[in-house]
Amino acid sequence: MNSAHVVAEAGAAAERAAHGAGVSVRELHEPEEILAACRLLDRVWQPDPGNPLITPELMRVFAHAGSYVVGVHLDGRMTGVCLGFLASTGLHSHIAGVDGDARGRNIGYTVKLHQRAWALERGITTVTWTFDPLISRNAYFNLAKLGAVPSEYLTDFYGTMHDAVNAGTETDRLLVRWELTGEAAVRAAAGTPGLVTADSPGARTVVGLDAKPDGRPAVGRRDGDTVLVHVPAQMEKLRRTDPDVAREWRYALREVLGGLMEQGHAVTGFTRDGWYVIDKRQETRE
Repeated sequence: MNSAHVVAEAGAAAERAAHGAGVSVRELHEPEEILAACRLLDRVWQPDPGNPLITPELMRVFAHAGSYVVGVHLDGRMTGVCLGFLASTGLHSHIAGVDGDARGRNIGYTVKLHQRAWALERGITTVTWTFDPLISRNAYFNLAKLGAVPSEYLTDFYGTMHDAVNAGTETDRLLVRWELTGEAAVRAAAGTPGLVTADSPGARTVVGLDAKPDGRPAVGRRDGDTVLVHVPAQMEKLRRTDPDVAREWRYALREVLGGLMEQGHAVTGFTRDGWYVIDKRQETRE
């Protein structure tokens, strides 16, 4: 498949996704729309007033310099924002936010397909971003629905943060790479997630992390060919209701998932029911 055809297919997939979500996605340049984008991000993330996520001036510089700065519009109103900047690997997608009343419309998926088409039009074939590996729905979205691949476990990457989403928790992140012309990304653009299933525990497949009956983490074995690592489905709620247990999960996941990745083992997917699948027979490729 030649590059022009790849770009055309990516653009068509992005248009289908936007049509299905009932939104439009376009680049932002004017000062008033840049200001609206910053205000939307603040509504979603609720940062400390003295420490904004990004200033309008800096966002406008990114846009003017050719980075990825887009707004998602629903019925003429900006309801989503995404910012990515050019990096040594290609494009790094730094931050995104969607207004609460617009969630559940596949806007995140729509933005990612737009981002893929935008990058390929400019000859960029790799997009990276980070996410909190404890948030199960984000892990499924990034690894299964999009087909991105974890490349590095970053311990307390941002340090202490004071926004409503991250306050009170250490900011461990998974860095993922999305190879835009790879089989997984092409499949994702066609609406086919990369689903994995986990073998039952046995001699070759072992459980490295699971939940005890009381909901606390239980570190298990890591000596199989395949290691399964579980994360709770409601971690955001757990942070509010029992921060001590949430913190235990952070440290346990860091030990098991982070430790296996540090040894070079590959995360090959994430199951619908909340398990990372690590194949110790494969090594992570940078």
